[in-house]
Amino acid sequence: MTKDENSGKRPTLKDVALAAGVSVATASYALNDVGSVGGDTRRHVLEVAARLGYRPNLSAKAMRTGKTSAIGLILPDLTNPFFPALAQNVVHAARESAYSVFVTDTQGSHEAERAAAQALIQRGVDGLIWFPINDEDTLADLTGGLPVLVLDRDNPRHDLIQIDVDSGGRMAAERLIRAGHQRIGVISGPTDVRSSRQRSESSAEVLRRHDALAWHLHNAYSFDLEPAVAAAVADGSATALCVGADLIALGAINTLRQRGLRVPEDVSIIGFDNIPYGALAFPGLSTINIPVEEMGIEAVNTLLRRIAKPTESRRRLVFDVTYVERGTVAPPPAA
Repeated sequence: MTKDENSGKRPTLKDVALAAGVSVATASYALNDVGSVGGDTRRHVLEVAARLGYRPNLSAKAMRTGKTSAIGLILPDLTNPFFPALAQNVVHAARESAYSVFVTDTQGSHEAERAAAQALIQRGVDGLIWFPINDEDTLADLTGGLPVLVLDRDNPRHDLIQIDVDSGGRMAAERLIRAGHQRIGVISGPTDVRSSRQRSESSAEVLRRHDALAWHLHNAYSFDLEPAVAAAVADGSATALCVGADLIALGAINTLRQRGLRVPEDVSIIGFDNIPYGALAFPGLSTINIPVEEMGIEAVNTLLRRIAKPTESRRRLVFDVTYVERGTVAPPPAA
């Protein structure tokens, strides 16, 4: 056993090179998989490094390269099941490119959003993936030239990844019309978010054309319904609901059950997001699927591209959505 293995001193690159019988440069090339190092030599150096317990000094590497191989992910609410699923896909995609991810939850607070960004910037992240609370650019004075990728919001300064929420809203409304419903309520998320407004407005527009819009109300992205929304859901004025988020839709199902109404026999419901809980509900929630895995992968790829090529033109990618039929849509109850 070597002296370093017994001494408790953290082995250095020089120690690895000495133990492997190679130059420091060759050891560095082998450990970083760069340069013209033969396969046998590289394997030998890696074996020696593992035996010594060598770990690269990331701080020193960051000082040399100006990069930390870390990115930040700022999310508005990790209690909403959509966001842990998104975070998981971002982390997995980043790992494939040898990047680590710092994940933060702002709990719907602009102050927390700014504090999170400041903390991540101070940690030296190479870029940010940001899912803002709303369309307000609260980080404009903080990010400077730092590469930033914005999800599901409008922002003229950064690369964007969005979803085709208009078509999703139309799909939901048209499905309920085809099922025979003529009194359909619309529940949207917060009005200060463009994508939330578009989801519900596209549904409402279809329903108006068919003279089938019973009412249009708003709710926070929450399982708990506002009193006015809960009352409208259960008062019989609508035989079906287009809901702008699965979390709200599941809250509506719970409210209906508490009032003795059945889904879909008495009221049909279509959500939006396709969160994991929707498939586990009984009956399973029919919904509009957002391709969260593809969005997470593309968010990482687009940000890393921006890090590598900071002067490229701004990019905007829009993902298609699809309708997922489960068990919450049926014809309206007989009069």
